[in-house]
Amino acid sequence: MHYRAPFWLPGGHLQTIAPAVWFAKPPVAFRRERWQAPDGDFVDVDLIDGQPGQPFVVLFHGLEGSSDSHYARALMAQVAQRGWSGAVPHFRGCSGEANLGPRFYHSGDAEEVDWVLRRLRQRASGRFYAAGVSLGGNALLCWLGQSRHGAEFVDAAAAVSAPLDLAQGGKALSAGANRLYTRMFLQTLKPKCLAKLEQFPGLFEREAMLAARDLHAFDNAVTAPLHGYRDADDYWHRASAKHVLHDITVPTLVLNALNDPFLPGRHLPRSAAPAVVLEYPRHGGHVGFAGNNLDWLPQRLLQFFERGSAATPLAQSCQAGHIDHPAKAALHG
Repeated sequence: MHYRAPFWLPGGHLQTIAPAVWFAKPPVAFRRERWQAPDGDFVDVDLIDGQPGQPFVVLFHGLEGSSDSHYARALMAQVAQRGWSGAVPHFRGCSGEANLGPRFYHSGDAEEVDWVLRRLRQRASGRFYAAGVSLGGNALLCWLGQSRHGAEFVDAAAAVSAPLDLAQGGKALSAGANRLYTRMFLQTLKPKCLAKLEQFPGLFEREAMLAARDLHAFDNAVTAPLHGYRDADDYWHRASAKHVLHDITVPTLVLNALNDPFLPGRHLPRSAAPAVVLEYPRHGGHVGFAGNNLDWLPQRLLQFFERGSAATPLAQSCQAGHIDHPAKAALHG
């Protein structure tokens, strides 16, 4: 089920923007629960209640995403159509209400992923699958590789457009037209930070946060000090999922487009553990794997989950057709 972009949707930028802005999102009847987190804060989880014994799919959203993101609605609509159960847990501050604690969320938030998945697994009476998109995909991969406990209760996993190399992704988002994406993120992040400083005066340097014009400066001022990292460089290095791809034992799909403006294909890892399928189509942009509608991406994820097959290393995947020859050449370019 190899992705090919329609002729009328050319280029990584258009393939990124169109599905998020122009495509109609399917309706999903979520049921929200508010959980108390171990640190006394709260986490909002939007749920779909399926039939007993059917699979359960958990989706971790991307930076400043939510259960209303186009990819979340598209996936959960198909989960509901199948009679499966689903959940979209919100990272701190992303459910429409400011969280209570002196923290936000980040790309290496494996501890949060662990707590959420273990709690949701108790509700699943069938197979249990986990997916993550962009930042959520990176955090999920970090958990899968760092904990090595995923195989105990996760039957298969998938990460879509994960920023596997945060440093290279940060550089890409600071250059040329990509700075528009950065400005979009900062427009929502900065007001949240000002509100957080009202809750916790002096939590981080206000002026440094307001002066940030790229994600490196923002992560240096806010993300790193709030979450136990020395600085942005330390955070970007330690939280990059590329370091743990060889440690994952759960059948896992890593789906990244080579023309993703957030992480160009030349920076994608070329090898991983035998359980991991590295699937790098030439097109798709950043979480933009769409055709005439938003169905391709959820269908690919659910197909992978249902098959639950063991993965092959990248070199074998190329031979098997997961990555075509031009894409393979681009990796080495």
